[in-house]
Amino acid sequence: MIGEVSALRPLLAAAGLGLGIATVREPGPRPAGPAEAAAAASMPARRRLEFLAGRRAARRALRAVGLDCGEIPRSGRLPVFPPGRTASISHSAGIAVAVARAVGPDLPLGCDLELRPLPRAAARLVLREDEEELLDDRDEPFRAGSRPTGAGWTVTELFSAKEAAWKALASTSTGTGTGTGTGTGTGPACLGVALDAPNGDRLDGPEYGRLGEAQDPDATGSQIPREEGPQGLRHARSAGSLRDLRVGPAEDGMCVVRLRADPARAVRVRIVRVGTGVFGYVLGPSPSLDTSAALG
Repeated sequence: MIGEVSALRPLLAAAGLGLGIATVREPGPRPAGPAEAAAAASMPARRRLEFLAGRRAARRALRAVGLDCGEIPRSGRLPVFPPGRTASISHSAGIAVAVARAVGPDLPLGCDLELRPLPRAAARLVLREDEEELLDDRDEPFRAGSRPTGAGWTVTELFSAKEAAWKALASTSTGTGTGTGTGTGTGPACLGVALDAPNGDRLDGPEYGRLGEAQDPDATGSQIPREEGPQGLRHARSAGSLRDLRVGPAEDGMCVVRLRADPARAVRVRIVRVGTGVFGYVLGPSPSLDTSAALG
């Protein structure tokens, strides 16, 4: 799987992005400084490994665009990068990835890795009725460059597009410059939670997959109410959700994701296949449009 993620480097480089990859299995994972050490010390073992892998991935992404970076502390649950440096971090199945952009225009930055396909039943947690026509019954996403015009999308693809977009839109709106894109308030990035069985056991296996790799160590923390989910399951849902974004098709097999409350704020996202999963990353802002037509 690492090889398939690494193969994305030329595609990202063509968009002016650097890619960093790290895994929780790398030997001797150590914090890069006292602030990272303090943050990691308060985490359970698995979360700590994911957190440190994310930091390594971010530093590697920045090096890929010619920028050095030391430790990356946190403010709350948001990474704080040195001036002139920013990256977006994502975790899935023990792999951390990050994308970074060289110093230049303040463009939106966001990525999302989903290596465990989501069940069709998860669509209601991600989409509204006006987006369901985008769904396709395929089991796997198209490979990069092979999407036919007008083809539909899997739930995993649409989730990844929205998650990457939320990170980009939230980071630009808060002005934090963190590049994590999770923002400082309750929002769709908080959706990253597992489907739970009625008895409280988490359904992590391939039968159900996970929504956004639950408990991402670089996501915001919020009180997440529970409600009945698909197939009698229960799911955790943030006060804001990915359903507050609207996704639609764009040119060249990409998609555009807009804030429903402010359709002029939008980004273009490319979704590419990684094994049976997907990787989504923001290319930049989407051109403005007639907002009266945007939400039909």
